[in-house]
Amino acid sequence: MSITQFGSNKLQRAIERWGNSVLDDAKRAVIDTANLIQSQARALAPVDTGYLRQSIEVEVLDGGLKAVVTVGAEWAIYIEYGTGIYATKGGNEDGWVYYSDKYGKFVFTRGQEAQPFWFPSLKEGQKYWSKAVAAIGG
Repeated sequence: MSITQFGSNKLQRAIERWGNSVLDDAKRAVIDTANLIQSQARALAPVDTGYLRQSIEVEVLDGGLKAVVTVGAEWAIYIEYGTGIYATKGGNEDGWVYYSDKYGKFVFTRGQEAQPFWFPSLKEGQKYWSKAVAAIGG
């Protein structure tokens, strides 16, 4: 669905300028922010099979100076924004029929309401990141 990266070349240059004394604090801020986003997104994600929650992963790069948070479930965007008449970013207003393996029959639907989990988590991560970076070296 989306990839969010925390850490930057700007942070790397600042560390080079200020010295290694802030390096551990910077790495901790990056990793803690990524982990916060992951845990928030997993907590807010709705559960049917659990795959959506399990697909939210963190990858730490550049020795901890960057972290990437990904959502691997290819249908996560439909959960975040909703579908059909409930879609927050446009959608089908007529409804449709599909075969549900879960119910073993054809089902008519007008869509699914949005269940935001990603962007609320990013907002929390951005707040934490701002505070953590402001505290570095201080």
